[in-house]
Amino acid sequence: MSKVWPDARAALEGIVQNGQTLAVGGFGMCGVPDMLIAALHDLGVCDLTVASNNAGTDGYGLGKLLQSHQIRKMIASYVGENVEFERQYLTGEVEVEFSPQGTLAERMRAGGAGIPGFYTRTGVGTLVAEGKEHKDFDGETYILERGIRADVALVKAC
Repeated sequence: MSKVWPDARAALEGIVQNGQTLAVGGFGMCGVPDMLIAALHDLGVCDLTVASNNAGTDGYGLGKLLQSHQIRKMIASYVGENVEFERQYLTGEVEVEFSPQGTLAERMRAGGAGIPGFYTRTGVGTLVAEGKEHKDFDGETYILERGIRADVALVKAC
């Protein structure tokens, strides 16, 4: 099977499907796989769970998919620059799971390595820890974080 495609849409067509979990690269506005996100937008794939550092901005990056209501759930560490995301979150249109940035990276790494979960001290005593299993090790409290197993990862390669 060739791994070279004529364009972003052809690369995703038949691969990304409704209801999948996507890991999407980028940090702020850098390294965002904007051509792949535009192709997803055009394909109309929806009901997506997206794990990414952030939720893009209005009309750019993942913000484009939020505007068209293709994202059902965001797993992110930072979402502060997207007014449409804020609106959808406050009205219950999009589900949100906040994860500290390092924990998010480790959750993705763990999921990719077949590790279903791990314990961390990060987030103990905060909203991040609510509803999660707590366990003490050597007198310190840790919370269980689940690995993230994405169906597809979108990254920008130049």
